[in-house]
Formats: sequence, C-alpha cells, structure tokens
Amino acid sequence: MTAGAARIAIVTVSDRASRGEYEDKGGPGAEAWLRGVVTSPMTIERHIIPDGRDSVASTLRDLADGGADLILVTGGTGPAPRDLTPEAVADVMDKELPGFGEEMRRASLREVPTAILSRQTAAIRGRSLIITIPGKPSAIATCLDAVFAAVPYCLDLMGAARIETDPARIQAFRPKLT
Repeated sequence: MTAGAARIAIVTVSDRASRGEYEDKGGPGAEAWLRGVVTSPMTIERHIIPDGRDSVASTLRDLADGGADLILVTGGTGPAPRDLTPEAVADVMDKELPGFGEEMRRASLREVPTAILSRQTAAIRGRSLIITIPGKPSAIATCLDAVFAAVPYCLDLMGAARIETDPARIQAFRPKLT
C-alpha cells in the first residue's frame, strides 16, 4: 500500500469538449462527487481528451504507469461509432472487473431505460483502478453511489493508496480481520 495522498485522475473523453466547443460537465461532476465522499488526503487531476481508442488507451497507460491510484473515465461508453472507451480500457488492462459495469447499469436502469446502452466497466492496470462512468453529473452520482463502497478495499488489495470515505455518504466495505 502506498503512503500519502491518493492520486486520482479524471479523464473526460469528448471530441467536442476537447476542442472547447462543449463545456465539460463530467469531469467537474466526478470531482465534486469525490470531494463530497472521500475524507482521506487526495490529489485530483483532470484531463479532457478526444474520443477514440488510441487517445484513450494512451492517456490511461500514461496515468496508470505514472502512479495514479484511481482513474475515473467519463464518456465514450455508448453505442456511437466514436464511443471506444471500453475498447481502449481492454487494450491497457491487466484484469477486468465486470461487476462494476453490471452494478452501474443496474442502478442506472432504475432511472432511465437507455442505461442498457451503456458499456461501462472497470479494470486494473498495475496498481491503478480504472472505472468508466457516464458523462452526466447525476448519472455519475448514481453510478459511483452504486459501486464506490468496494473501491477502497479494491485499492487496498492492489497495493494502491488508502482511501477513506464519509460513512454518512458511502460506507466503505473492508472485511474484518479475524
């Protein structure tokens, strides 16, 4: 387990936002959610990149290999031709954690029937946990509320930085040692 502040990267995947034609709401939404839930020291860096398998894979590789503990990727998980975030994650991952995507879709389906179109997932590269999330702030909250209780323990198991949460918002699950 690494000591010190957790290093968290938020990557917005959007052609229009990367060109400045569209305001990025996903990155700020994910950061606001994290700041409202995580109580342990953390640094958050945000990146806005264009859609596309190569641009996403390259960014994820650089962030994971550069020491990010947690990488949240917002955007590029739908069925549109340029939505290639899951393919990029597959290109760089060591292990897939499909339960994250399953649970995020389950939670989102309670709110909107088009959640079934989402191809969210999670994966591990080295000591980095990568989670793909939607781009809309309310959908980000729905998805992170559904899965984040497992994130601190996952990071523990991977040897990444320790994250603590505000139990009034998210009760992180860590098995009791016997």
